Order: sequence, then structure tokens, then C-alpha cells
Amino acid sequence: MSDATSPPASGKREALRIDRLEVAYGGIKAVKGISLTVSTGEIVTLIGSNGAGKTSTLKSIVRLVPAKSGAIEVLGFDVGNLPTHRVVGLGVSLVPEGRAIFPNLSVRENLDLGAYLNRAPAAMRRNLDRVVALFPRLGERIKQLGGTLSGGEQQMLAIARALMAEPKLLLLDEPSLGLAPKLVSQIFESIVKIAREGLTILLVEQNTRLALQTADRGYVLVTGEIVLSGPCAELREDPRIRAAYLGEDIGRPSRV
Repeated sequence: MSDATSPPASGKREALRIDRLEVAYGGIKAVKGISLTVSTGEIVTLIGSNGAGKTSTLKSIVRLVPAKSGAIEVLGFDVGNLPTHRVVGLGVSLVPEGRAIFPNLSVRENLDLGAYLNRAPAAMRRNLDRVVALFPRLGERIKQLGGTLSGGEQQMLAIARALMAEPKLLLLDEPSLGLAPKLVSQIFESIVKIAREGLTILLVEQNTRLALQTADRGYVLVTGEIVLSGPCAELREDPRIRAAYLGEDIGRPSRV
């Protein structure tokens, strides 16, 4: 385990490389020169408390917020000056915190919007079949308005909508937020299944225990800086992580 940035898995291509990224809102720095990598086929998690810079990092990848400095490469392409729709076109999908579905549109219409870059009928049918197999409840509610779904069903819809674009890199922002434990388990089982099919995932999650059980590697953000990184199996055993995030009283952690 490292106190800086872990290297990608050996022999795998990098799906994402962030180098010395800074993000600021006015005079306030939300992200302070972080560097990280995600290799193809990996699940990598960003953990940290509220305000640590996790969401700002995800938004900077898809250019929803500009980087003050640093570089971001997605599948070998520098995306620093690209508009958001071009980054999405490279194969990046973001499932935002709070889900952000369209409540006045049906489940099917929400899914169709996710496929706006590839509306070939065969591709849309293939992807629709895929997401309904992953989330059968959506198939049962295909004509129902998104706003009438439960919180867990809306999260399923948000993930399914992102998958309709056939992404190569999926960014997940707090998928467990506000959900009952049973639904959280279902959502994370689906995330693992998606990853086993070869999709690369960068996961932001405040449920540290679940994130470290799900991901391959992790980075710990504290006030905009990466202070620890490494394989999740090692992070789970780190006394600083256990004390600060897993609720174990084993002494005062140092800066995490």
C-alpha cells in the first residue's frame, strides 16, 4: 500500500489517467493536485468524507466542471479541452449523485435518452435487453413514469440509462445514497456483475466498508488530496482506515 498513487494492474491498458488534477470553485480548491489511474476491467473506488473532492473529480473527468490545472486522459485521449458530449462519445458514462432521472418521462423514455449516441434499432434493442436482464424491475415498469419509482428503482434506472450508451468507463457517484440496505446489496451485486462483463468502473461511495469489499483498488481523499492508496484488501486492514471510516475504535488515525 502507498501513501500516494498506486500503479495500475500489471499488463493492463489504462482506461483513465489523472495527473496532478486541480479543481477550484472561485478561490476554494476542491481538488488539490491528485493523480490516479484506472486500468481496463478494474473497479477502483474513491473514498472520503463529504467535501473531500470525490464528486468534483468525477465531474472534471466528463468536463462538467473545468480543471484549474493538470491532465486527464481517457483511453489514451487527452480530454482536457473537450466538451462533455465528446468525452461521452469516447465511451464515458456518469451516473450522478442523486440519480437525476427524468421524472416525467417513462422508464423506456429515460433509457432511450441514454442511447442518444447510438440509436441504431439493433443496438438499442440489444442494450435494452441487457439492462432489463440486469434489472428485471425496470422491465416490469417499462411504461411507468420515472418519478413514480422507488429510490432503489430510480438508481437502477440511472445505472441502466448510463449502460445504454455502451460505455467503456462507468463513473458511479454514491450509488447507495438514501437506499435501504437490501436495495444497496442488489445495486452492488449488479455493479459487480457489470464489471465481470469487462466494464471499467470508477466508484465514489461513502459506504466505505461496501466500497472496499467491491473494488479492486482504492484511493482515500482527504480535503482534496490523496493520502492513501492501494489494493482494497490492504486498505481494509489499515488501522487508519478502520478507525476513520469503518467505525473501529483502535486509536486516533493520522490524517484519514
